[in-house]
Amino acid sequence: MQKKIGAVVLAAAALAVTFTGTAQAETNPSCSTGVSQIGATKYIKSGSRTIASVKQFVGCNKNWGYIYVWDSWRADHKRYSIFAGVQVRGAEFPSGYTRAENKQALWSEGTKTLDKCTKGYGSIQAENYGGGVETEERC
Repeated sequence: MQKKIGAVVLAAAALAVTFTGTAQAETNPSCSTGVSQIGATKYIKSGSRTIASVKQFVGCNKNWGYIYVWDSWRADHKRYSIFAGVQVRGAEFPSGYTRAENKQALWSEGTKTLDKCTKGYGSIQAENYGGGVETEERC
């Protein structure tokens, strides 16, 4: 009986790990006093599959965009580019735009846009996929 209970506990723990901890932001390397998320997290999807999370943060008197690529998508894609930025209302392109190759997480450059309406921006480009999202606007 004890072996069966142990197996059930292990299976439940494995299931919990599968569905939790999807996109926790790490410490922003450019803002030692810390950042706080503003607005809701948005998700980049490929069909019904979630592949990345995009967030906007505020800290150090700046706005920051952030993208986190999910492990399940990375396991199937070894070569890709990710992009992060802060989209300012009325601007054609994101500010603080950054790019990385084959990384799991990426912060944009900080933008001095606290007096403007902004959205976090993130996208992924791979051989058979290209897509991105913006978070809700925060003013």
